[in-house]
Amino acid sequence: MKNIPSVGKPISRLEGHLKVTGSAKYAGEYEAPDLLYGYIVNSTITKGKIKSIDTEHVKKIEGVIEVFTHENKPSTAWFDFQYADMDAPPGIVFKPLKDNEIKYNGQPIALVVAETFEMARYAAAKINIVYEEENFETDLKTNLEKARDPKKGMASLLKPPPPKPNGDFQKEYDHSFVKTDSHFSHGTEHHNPMEMYASTVIYEGKNKLKIYDKTQGTINSQMYVANVFGLKMKNVQVISPFVGGGFGSGLRPQQQLFMAVMASLALKRNVRVTLSRAQMYMIGHRPPTLQHTKFGADKSGKVNAMYHKAIGETSRFEDYVEIVVNWANMLYPAENTLLEHQLVPLDVYSPLDMRAPGGSTGMHAIEVTMDEIAYQLNIDPLELRLINYSEIDKSSDKEYSSKELRKCYLKGAEKFGWNQRNPKPRSMKRGNKLVGYGMATGIWDANRIFGRAEAIMTSDGKVEVKSAVTDIGTGTFTIMTQIAADELGLPIEDVTFSYADSKMPFAPIQGGSFTTATVGPAVQAACQALNKKLFKKAKDLKNSVLGDTKFNQVTFKNGFTIHNDNPEIKVSISEIFEANEGKPIKTTNSAIPNPLTYGKKARAVHSAVFVEVEVDEELGVIEVRRALTAVAAGKIINPKTAESQVLGGMIWGLSKALHEETIVDHELGKYMNANLAEYHIPVHADIHDLQVLFIDEEDQFVNDLGVKGVGEIGGVGMPPAVTNAIFHATGKRIYDLPIHFDKLL
Repeated sequence: MKNIPSVGKPISRLEGHLKVTGSAKYAGEYEAPDLLYGYIVNSTITKGKIKSIDTEHVKKIEGVIEVFTHENKPSTAWFDFQYADMDAPPGIVFKPLKDNEIKYNGQPIALVVAETFEMARYAAAKINIVYEEENFETDLKTNLEKARDPKKGMASLLKPPPPKPNGDFQKEYDHSFVKTDSHFSHGTEHHNPMEMYASTVIYEGKNKLKIYDKTQGTINSQMYVANVFGLKMKNVQVISPFVGGGFGSGLRPQQQLFMAVMASLALKRNVRVTLSRAQMYMIGHRPPTLQHTKFGADKSGKVNAMYHKAIGETSRFEDYVEIVVNWANMLYPAENTLLEHQLVPLDVYSPLDMRAPGGSTGMHAIEVTMDEIAYQLNIDPLELRLINYSEIDKSSDKEYSSKELRKCYLKGAEKFGWNQRNPKPRSMKRGNKLVGYGMATGIWDANRIFGRAEAIMTSDGKVEVKSAVTDIGTGTFTIMTQIAADELGLPIEDVTFSYADSKMPFAPIQGGSFTTATVGPAVQAACQALNKKLFKKAKDLKNSVLGDTKFNQVTFKNGFTIHNDNPEIKVSISEIFEANEGKPIKTTNSAIPNPLTYGKKARAVHSAVFVEVEVDEELGVIEVRRALTAVAAGKIINPKTAESQVLGGMIWGLSKALHEETIVDHELGKYMNANLAEYHIPVHADIHDLQVLFIDEEDQFVNDLGVKGVGEIGGVGMPPAVTNAIFHATGKRIYDLPIHFDKLL
């Protein structure tokens, strides 16, 4: 078979057939003999103590095996740090069933284990619990006087605090030609992946476990289980090949994992625990956030003064913080800045990274503020971005490793037809619909961290590449196969990528749009090392035709090591393996950024978003008729899976702008719409013409592959673009998300 390079080709997902036929097995679907089922009991109060929890009559119900509470929980780790994970914020990690104290509404307080799921759920409803309630606070807006700076910890390395003030903001703002002073807000949001959180724990004897877990990090779950339950790392295997959506909710080990492992070890049985949809509203959320921006600009539109403050919610026990206010000065080089971010500890569970955490929040305020300046100065919003364009990240005074945002603006505007926009608000109509055009910029970090991969070639010339990385639906399985095939010079059919098993080489949690940039180079390094081993063995053959050849003088293609200058000089895989007595050839390699150079440049992926909305003039009903996102994200390994990622982000951004919000009854401290009937998300009828345009971008600094992540960039620019389009259509500036029709009547 002729080897055709696969990187850059729109190859369909290799696991797609398994998923659409229902053959793919998820964490809650693995079969196990004599499987027991656990069901979690949640607190119905928000703060206080459990005075009594009567389980004796429940244990007598036929089919119930055991009920675990704080009174009979098996012993677990003592020290707080043993409960931490790769995504843990500063503070003390919540420990299920630790004591009788209630910290938030919906807190897990018991686990019923029975022979069937239905019996466990039935018995859970029969437990008698007496509480001693205490006063609580869950409302961010009424507790702003308690706002404080976040505590710092290891998480601050990936989520740095705002840069220090630069220049003299207040003086420059006071003398600015135009000024904005705007307040923004969005409520609580929940991830709502399609797949429920589940863990199936197989007890293999002598405290050895095989766990099928819904997670965005197999090794993260493995480390958590081993540390919390005092097990040897080698005796805990976590497997998660298929994930039915995570969006950040699987970055931390979730409650069902703790409960299932606890029960399995205590009972020495196979146990599965699955969360209900309502229970999944108790495991983390995007925090409600209030923002205040004050931008000043001169007559030309150049922003010279920039103030951005955010106040977000966190729990009483952890300081969850996002990067919200850092983005503006990364895009627009204002010389005078004051950026602040504070937290209000409340009686809620810790917030959790939710797709484009902080960026989706902050860019809404920043880009709507830029739109306000454009209208004050009667400058085209696109032209205003070009006036403030910079090749430097002013917040760090570092040059970008690559930045093709200008092309995103220009090519995106051309394809969208931005020049057809009448700049005057409320001037464009289509029947009884007001038509509005809006645009915004998107930015997201292009990071990478440490990863490892193994490559094994067998005598038939086929290669298996291994990494513990998960594939949360992004196409990781497919693109890693593409990278390996091209490095090895093999057709994609001859390469197998094995993944999502904690026994495989190390990979970090999958989030932050850094997976391809982290695991991809590790796969590349392992395949390059395998090629070098093959080359050495080819040279060591008796009377080898490559005896005087150097490694950089050969190419690997279709099972041959071929001399670049003379293709007739070559050695086949079969010759090498014959001399190697048929033994597999393998190598394990790491990839990590160069610590001496990695921090010398700013690294980011950029986008320009253009949106057209229609607003019913009488009813205020909003429809996003079309949207286009132009993205500069380095080399695109697979345009098909990358486009799917950006489209998903665009839909998520539309949802944030117009639909999503979890409503809290602050008298009860409880989420009131913890279901998909009342938590509104877009349906097919809400989604119309969405387009993605990838802009060519060369960047060999971020990594040898030249790739940047695209998981988050599709979502960050959509909420402000939609908001700005609604203003253009109606002349009404809405600052609070989501925007519903009643705000336009």
